[in-house]
Formats: sequence, structure tokens, C-alpha cells
Amino acid sequence: MHEHFRLETAPVADPANIVSGDRYRITVLDAGLLRLEYSETGAFEDRASQMAVDRAFPPADFALTESDDLLEIHTDRLHLVYDKGPFTTHGLSVQAKGGYHSHRSVWRYGLESANLGGTARTLDDVDGAMPLENGVLAYDGVAMLDDSRTVLLRDDGWITPRTPGNLDLYVFAYGRDYRRALHTLFRLAGPAPLLPRHALGNWWSRYYAYTAAEYVELVDRFRAGGMPLSVAVIDMDWHQVDIDPAHGSGWTGYTWNTDLFPDPRQFLADLHERGLAVSLNVHPAEGVHAHEASYPAIAERTGVDPDSGLPVGFDPTDPAFLEAYFEELHHPLEDDGVDFWWLDWQQGGVTRIPGLDPLWLLNHFHYLDSGRRGERPLTFSRYAGIGSHRYPVGFSGDTVISWDSLDFQPYFTATASNAGYGWWSHDVGGHFKGYRDEELTTRWVQLGVFSPIMRLHSGNNAFITKEPWRFSAAAETAMRDCLRLRHRLLPYLATMNVRAHEGDPLVSPMYYDHPEDAEAYTVPNQFMFGTELLVAPITTPADPETRLGRVRAWLPEGGWQDVFTGQAYTGGRAVHLHRDLTSIPVLARAGAIVPMVPDDLLGDGTEPPPVVEVRVYPGADGDFTLVEDRDDDRWVATRMTWDDASRELTVHDAEGDVDTLPAGRSYRVVVAEPCDDVEARVFTVLDRARIEHELKARALETVRGSDSPGAAVLSLQALDLSPSLLGALSELLLAR
Repeated sequence: MHEHFRLETAPVADPANIVSGDRYRITVLDAGLLRLEYSETGAFEDRASQMAVDRAFPPADFALTESDDLLEIHTDRLHLVYDKGPFTTHGLSVQAKGGYHSHRSVWRYGLESANLGGTARTLDDVDGAMPLENGVLAYDGVAMLDDSRTVLLRDDGWITPRTPGNLDLYVFAYGRDYRRALHTLFRLAGPAPLLPRHALGNWWSRYYAYTAAEYVELVDRFRAGGMPLSVAVIDMDWHQVDIDPAHGSGWTGYTWNTDLFPDPRQFLADLHERGLAVSLNVHPAEGVHAHEASYPAIAERTGVDPDSGLPVGFDPTDPAFLEAYFEELHHPLEDDGVDFWWLDWQQGGVTRIPGLDPLWLLNHFHYLDSGRRGERPLTFSRYAGIGSHRYPVGFSGDTVISWDSLDFQPYFTATASNAGYGWWSHDVGGHFKGYRDEELTTRWVQLGVFSPIMRLHSGNNAFITKEPWRFSAAAETAMRDCLRLRHRLLPYLATMNVRAHEGDPLVSPMYYDHPEDAEAYTVPNQFMFGTELLVAPITTPADPETRLGRVRAWLPEGGWQDVFTGQAYTGGRAVHLHRDLTSIPVLARAGAIVPMVPDDLLGDGTEPPPVVEVRVYPGADGDFTLVEDRDDDRWVATRMTWDDASRELTVHDAEGDVDTLPAGRSYRVVVAEPCDDVEARVFTVLDRARIEHELKARALETVRGSDSPGAAVLSLQALDLSPSLLGALSELLLAR
């Protein structure tokens, strides 16, 4: 195996952390993390697994007491009790310390325990909610991951199966210290890598048989409309698909369709010239057939007579095939200008090696191969279990176009962080089936701006598309604003990219920062987007009377301000938020500092901008450090502090490699003052409502004539307004 296929690992634990007997071995990796092994043969495993690549934790502080038939371990976070025999429900338990429920904070071997959820392999053909696999967080304090059946990594970079029957469990007992549990997972399984900057912008993807000219024309139309793109995805029609059935179905292919792309090098160069990275879709399962341009070379390397015309079977468990697969099929296309691959694996989870999921293997080696020349690596594929966060970006599969699908997606995305999987890319707007609904598409695009990856996508249907100009004027304007906003947020996103690499995913559930507040668990679709922004997406249709979308949100203590409307809110309570089609609720905490690209300087590319617009949301002191590089690890950090009393923002001297910054870098400070003209907002809500004009006038006069917001709400109730309209007006009157 080539050197670049060797993942750096440190799998051997410090002997000081190990307690063992003839058939068991317990490793105290951290105060809240135990590795529990049982082997009838007494043979334990010290090689890295596909999940666990670093067990060389520092010596742990723990107390051990034992007798002939009982062993107990105490740390600051947990209490283990074990009878030294085969693992059983009555003989092995771990309790999280910290005053949780006395019986529910105990994990017992063989019993299901409460878990806050993780993620799933794919949303293919799922219409709405689906069950999720477990993550490493539990409300009652203890979560367990079973690593007994994953494959192992050899020192030479290849993989090998485990000894059948051995148990290899990891128990996370961090109580509700959720961030600490996640940081420990990233220590054990490796960090989430840094994404290249272009991955943080807008991706265009559509299953469609474009010609090269059509695709470039499409990109140019986005540019002309002021809607920047950073990644161009070309689905499977880039290669030959109408082939002799003797050569397969046409889903697998590596040879350009020159009828559509007569000069592939020039096509890729044209996209690069416009500031886009390029990804090609590949379905590798059918192997390599005789019609492929690369067939003679790969046949020769894999022992197939090229003159025979026999197919080269797809066998990723053969190192010789895998090396030829990259070197003969992928590297030449990369030399032509392909930046990364969309690995669209849908062909099952079985290989000739027991326990080896081909999806995981392809993710692992594609990712490592993508960085062989020193670039920041990237691949695009489905999730293949805990540890998959090492191989971003995740493709969540072919999403059904429906409100139910949209409604599940915020929860699905945020909860994936519980498994360390922070870079999901969804089919924004949906892939197939469903129906045309401009409101649904617009709400999905608005969520996409505040998703880990923003990728517009459509299935192979002439009537399913996401070009904003194919929609009504109102929807087109909202989508255009979304695409511009995503690229305006690039300085903020680039900083959060570094934070994710250090252990804190971009999108996180509300209970990460408020673990002891019961309300934080009641808003599954609400999440924090980085450190400064709270997002409560609207995922259900608007009320027909008010024509406003509504979402139940929970605002933590403190002041909050909507970044779109300017409406200020007092936190520490649950509220219903109402929005028209132009926005969803995105609230900045008081004191938030959000670095952005100025709207008038928005253009091609994703490099650090010469001017940074620093948006400050007053109401409290603020502190933010902007972190930047150019995908070359020449880092520069610029701290910004806001003094609310003096209303002054200080941009401190940049630290690090200041040559990374554009020459003459400057900063524009925008203090986002709250917009609290309640009467004007009430008028707007009433004006758009589909009710009698006289009732509108009475409602407005009621607000104008009331002594206080509370009195206004009481008087409005007496007008017998509909609950939806009364709710929208009450939000405005009682927001502060």
C-alpha cells in the first residue's frame, strides 16, 4: 500500500490505564470513558479499528478495589461494578456520577439504555422521520458504543478482520457534560478534518444530462444574477451511460461522454476559471468493462487479459485492485481538473472480509487518496458508522420532496453531531417524488443557508429544479438572498470550520449549552449555528389566514435579536415565532459578533475578503476571534471585542501568519440596532391577513389605544381573532 493510505494512529493504551484478568481487560481511557473487552481465549486487541484510532490517552486518575469475584473502579465521573466473568446484565454495570436518576443513570450490559441519538446511513427514499443510530450522549448520563464487529487497521495501512466472538465496548459516562463527551470521542476516533474553503459556499447539483456549454451557461446565469457558487457537481451523465447491456447498466462509468462534453479538460478549466471546484459522481459497483478508455490498463494490472473483453470485477478488498482503481480510473481525471469525487455507493454493506462495510472502506481510502498531493482532502459520500466524521462531506441520500422530509431534516442534522458527524450535505429542496410547492422549496433553501453544507439539488425530472428564476418573483428573491447570504457568511463559517476541527460541530442541539434546562430538549428542530446564531427553521406550511409560517422556539436567558427583521426578544422562555416567506427566525445573542463579506464586495471565489463587515448585536459585551487561512495552514487570528457600555468595537492586532490576509485588509463595523416599531409591525401583520377590513381596523386601534403590551393582548383576545392571528400579534407585543 502507498504511504498516503496509512492513517496515523496511536492505538496502544498506557499500561497504567489497564486493569485485566485472564479473559477481561478494562481500560480507563478518561474519567468518563471506559473500554471493556472480553475474550474467551484471553487474546485482546491493540490495533486500531475503523472507529478507534487513538487509545494513547494520558494516565487516568481512578481508584480500583477488587476481590476474587468482584472488581470496582471509581473515577470522578463514573463507577464500574464487574463480577470478572462473561459480560452479563447482572454482572457488569457502569453508573454516571452526578446526581442523575439513581436507576436510569446506570448502564447494564445487554440492556437498551436511553440515548439522545446519533445519525443514520442515508435518507434514501425516506419521506419524513426515521430511526437513528446511537451517539455518545445520553440524557441519563451513560452511552455505549459496540466496536466488536468493525475491522482493524494494520500498520501497513490495510485492513483485517477481528477475532470472532470477542467483545470490544466503549462506555461514555459523562453525565450531561455533552461537549466533554464529544471532545473525548474526537480524541478516540480522530478529529473532524478541516474542510477546504470552497466546500463552505454554495454547491450546485442536479441529476441532468447537461452539455458542457449548458453547464457553463448555467453557472454564468447564476453569476449574472449575483448568486455565487463555489462547487459544481456533475451527476452521472458526465460519463457514458447508454452502453451495450453486455457491459452493464450504465450506472458505473469512468469515460467522458464526449457527445455532451467534447473537450473535458476545457470544460473543467472553464469552471475553475469561474472560481468553482468540481466534483464528479461515481457508482463503482459494476467494475470496469471493455468499453472504458481505461480498461486495457486496469485489466493488465489486475490479471485480466485485455483482449478477452472480460470485465474487471469491483473488489475493494483486494489491495492490488484498489490501487489500480485509483491510479487508472481516478487520478487521470483528477489530472484533467476533477477536484473531488461524489462517491454514490448504494450497493449494500457486504464484502469478502467479515465485518467490512464497502462504503466505509471506500470512504476511508478515497479520503486518504484525495490528500496525497498535499491538498486539503475532501470526499462526498454516505455515512458508514461512528468514526465517519473523519471523511467529510456526508451525502444524506435521495431525499423525497415533502414537508415531512423538510420537517425531519433540522433534527436529523443537529442530532448527527451526537455521533461527531457534523458535515452533512442534504439535497436542499429534495431529490425526487413529491410535488411542486414554492413555499416548501423556499423554506428548504432558507434552512440550507444554515446547514453544514449548502447544496441545491434535483432529481432526473425536467419539472424538478432549483434554479431561482424558475420560481415566482417572491420565491426567486428569497432564494437569491439566501445564496448571497451563504457566501457573505464565509468568514464566520471558516472560523467555525476550525472550531469543528477542534471538537465543536457547526450545528449543535440546544442542550449542548443548556444541558440542565428541560426546555432545551423540547425544540428538536432548533439549533445553534456556530457560537453566535440560534436558528429555528420553519418546516411547516404557512397559515392560510395570516400567510405566516410559525415555529415553536425556546430562547435561553438573555437578549436575542432576529438578524433579518431586527426584532428583539427577551429570553428565558418558549415562544411561537412567525415569519413571512422572506426569512426564517435566526437570532443573534446579545453581544454577538458576526464577521461577513460586505454585500457590495460579494463575487467569485471563497478566499479571505479584502474587507470584512463586522456585524455587532448590542445588549451585552462580545468577544469573537476570526480565524483564517487559504487552505494552506498559514493561520492568522484576529480578535474582536465589543464593549457595550461604551459601544466600541476593538479589532485587535492580527496574530499568526499575517501574510495570509489580503493586502490592505480593512473592517466595516455595522451595529445592528433592534427595530422595535411595534405599531408598524402590527400593521404589516394585519395588512397581509386575510380577514375583514373592519376587523383589521379595530385590531389596530385596540393596539394603539392600549396602555401596555399586555393590555393590548387582553383586548385583542376580546375581538375573537383566530388563534393564528392572535399569536402573531402577541409575539410582537410581548417580545421584550
